[in-house]
Amino acid sequence: MDSDFGIPRELSPLQQLRSQYHPELPPCLQGTTVRVELGDGTTVAEAADSHTMARAFPHTLGQPLAHFLRETAQVADAHIISELPSVRVGIVFCGRQAPGGHNVIWGLFEALKVHNAKSTLLGFLGGSEGLFAQKTLEITDDILQTYKNQGGYDLLGRTKDQIKTTEQVNAALKACTDLKLDGLVIIGGVISNTDAAHLAEFFAAAKCPTKVVGVPVTTNGDLKNQFVEANVGFDTICKVNSQLISNACTDALSAEKYYYFIRLMGRKHSHVALECTLQSHPNMVILGEEVAASKLTIFDIAKQICDAVQARAVEDKNHGVILIPEGLIVSIPEVYALLKEIHGLLRQGVAADKISTQLSPWSSALFEFLPPFIKKQLLLHPESDDSAQLSQIETEKLLAYLVETEMNKRLKEGTYKGKKFNAICHFFGYQARGSLPSKFDCDYAYVLGHICYHALAAGLNGYMATVTNLKSPVNKWKCGAAPITAMMSVKHWSQDASYTLTSIGRPAIHPAMVDLKGKAYDLLRQNSQKFLMEDLYRNPGPLQYDGPGADAKAVSLCVEDQDYMGRIKKLQEYLDQVRKIVKPGCSQDVLKAALSVMASVTDVLTTISSTGGQ
Repeated sequence: MDSDFGIPRELSPLQQLRSQYHPELPPCLQGTTVRVELGDGTTVAEAADSHTMARAFPHTLGQPLAHFLRETAQVADAHIISELPSVRVGIVFCGRQAPGGHNVIWGLFEALKVHNAKSTLLGFLGGSEGLFAQKTLEITDDILQTYKNQGGYDLLGRTKDQIKTTEQVNAALKACTDLKLDGLVIIGGVISNTDAAHLAEFFAAAKCPTKVVGVPVTTNGDLKNQFVEANVGFDTICKVNSQLISNACTDALSAEKYYYFIRLMGRKHSHVALECTLQSHPNMVILGEEVAASKLTIFDIAKQICDAVQARAVEDKNHGVILIPEGLIVSIPEVYALLKEIHGLLRQGVAADKISTQLSPWSSALFEFLPPFIKKQLLLHPESDDSAQLSQIETEKLLAYLVETEMNKRLKEGTYKGKKFNAICHFFGYQARGSLPSKFDCDYAYVLGHICYHALAAGLNGYMATVTNLKSPVNKWKCGAAPITAMMSVKHWSQDASYTLTSIGRPAIHPAMVDLKGKAYDLLRQNSQKFLMEDLYRNPGPLQYDGPGADAKAVSLCVEDQDYMGRIKKLQEYLDQVRKIVKPGCSQDVLKAALSVMASVTDVLTTISSTGGQ
């Protein structure tokens, strides 16, 4: 019911204490003046996509990076905005709920009121459906009181995750026009921010004055690129899950007779599973990216686990904890092919109970091998974006079933001499998604809300609010906004159920995979054998808001050196120095040295760019 949105709640003592916490702002966002420096125009992520991107985004492609500056910054060409008229801004939750989302609203609201008390913030009730229907709630400080630093999306709610069809886009345009909005802030993940980019282009083409800004909020951690170091909600979900995992580790070590198979939410890619492994040190983690890269079958994975169980039994260890990412099932080639066939038949209207008779021979053989509970789950209709209902497919139970079958076989044959294999299965998903946000997510989301205002005040359209140098304290965070088009690419080919290659032309932000050459993965590989055999279980404890654990950040964030925006600015400083040194009138030696060095640099960069180097 509409009356359920934005109502005051009864808060526990802890919730009350959290609602009183006020996040810190970086120096560049303090004060009542917006200072923005616009850098060079951006390029597309993949050179091969340039023509497609240019056709799709004639008005918003190639826009410059925006850096927001502190009041004392000495930047000659900075744009200083001190006369800030009252504005009307709409905000909508478009993605799945993530801890910290409410603080984006709070940060934007405070920024609006600090710069002009007459400004208005309208929240759309019920997500994108509320946007299309123009169902709004005016945000006030009284309404926000019981939602500050709180989890969930229940202040406004959410429904569908997409603003994509012609009907939906036109409804969004009509809503923004009818409500006279100067800005629309879209909170969400990969899909939502892709839609934000297309919506911004549509608004620009229609000469709609509403500017569109996206915010990276998703627990999956897969909206990562050179501009976006982390997503709001990821820190919280990993910390909550890591405590639950470590509790299971302690229980396994105490009883010494159970293997826990724990599946973690995170959609197709394995960022949550990797981070939770680095925090809690379970015995094994099966990353989807590893499976896909090595083209492992479901039987290969089961054998890996069985061999690990057998090796541990030799050391008289008949217990353990194994993490499985939610999307592992679609990283297994033969299962993915089976799912694609099933989804194709479902789209054709074939009844679920008739599908098994229409599968190809290979897929039919695999389907018939699988236990009944998995068969039923694979036959579920896909999500609205055609992906499998990953949260409903119990991959952990399938692996436990296969491992138990094999270990019983080895026990009977005498090749395994440990205790009888016992598995306990869990799915950790919604328990963490509704958590109170961590201190990091509270701060990060609040700062992003302020950046949204700065971006709108600077007249930016089709941008995502960004913060870099996140592993440092808040007062050293670097705030800016990046054109969403600079994060997009085109998926040119897709294989359907009949193995036919079809062209896909819609530019999109594609989910980032775990980087198997990255420092976080390397850290896992360095320790994987110790984790497997030595029971180095680590319990980070529950979420902490004070004391030694309060300022802890994700391990994967801290080990990477990601300050892309900072490096772009440093490069600009070097180029400026070159221009100052190499001027008409400089010596021949200086000119010759500059030409030689620049020629070499240009050759190297051209080679790297043409081979897709990052």
